[in-house]
Amino acid sequence: MSAPNIVTGFQKKTRSVTQIRGTKPSFHNSQLLVSTGVPSLDHILGGGIAVGTVLLVEEDTYGNYAKVLLKYFIAEGITVGHEILVTSADSSPEEIIKELPGPMLSEPEPAQKVESHMNIAWRYQDLPPVKTMPASTGFGHYYDLTKKMPEKLLSGSKVTSFDMKDLLDVEESTSRLGSSYRNLFLKLHEVIEKNGYTTTQAKPQPERNILRIALQSVGSPLWTSTKNLAANECSGLDTSLTTFLYLLKALLRQSYAVCVLTVPTHLFMVSPLYTGPTV
Repeated sequence: MSAPNIVTGFQKKTRSVTQIRGTKPSFHNSQLLVSTGVPSLDHILGGGIAVGTVLLVEEDTYGNYAKVLLKYFIAEGITVGHEILVTSADSSPEEIIKELPGPMLSEPEPAQKVESHMNIAWRYQDLPPVKTMPASTGFGHYYDLTKKMPEKLLSGSKVTSFDMKDLLDVEESTSRLGSSYRNLFLKLHEVIEKNGYTTTQAKPQPERNILRIALQSVGSPLWTSTKNLAANECSGLDTSLTTFLYLLKALLRQSYAVCVLTVPTHLFMVSPLYTGPTV
């Protein structure tokens, strides 16, 4: 007697993962991740930076480490073919691109075998040597600060830069955003919409790409016009930076973009020698 056919309504749930070059799904929630350009930092962050999020890096007093980290982030995007958008008030965005470190795409040559009097167990003699650096893959690369990014990679990448002079308006801004933050947000919104980086736009999966946004020294006085600086000193309250970060986070949440920005928080610290009134 044959067994009866049993029909159940159980179906195994499978989550479709979007595959984009230079990304990988998270082991925790299958969210797309991109590399920071520093594999050890990717490990600390749980595999990388989640697409659609903002990574805020606190600058040290001189800002050297944060600037190097930002260059690694941009260099990784150029290596894997992501679109880059750079804005800085401290230095020219073009100079930042020219000073990007070169990737270490080739494996180091194996050292010549040296005769040794040390006896090795026979079971380990035929094993391949251990590599100190993992093989080059599409996610996470190592970079050499002593070398420059190859011109071939730079010429084949799409890089957009905004000069701070173009972002500052002569007229006073009447919104909660300063003129530079308002104009930068509008330009970011335009690039995301125009180049098809929103999650709501229908686009073939092979044509999907990631937009990497690099913002250096956000919150620096160079991001604010002279008139706004004087007004902020009188009122004692400036919400331009926090409002911009709030809007930026909401914008990236629905887009195939990721942002790394550095903030000189030491400029916001109240000096212990200050004896004026506190709020």
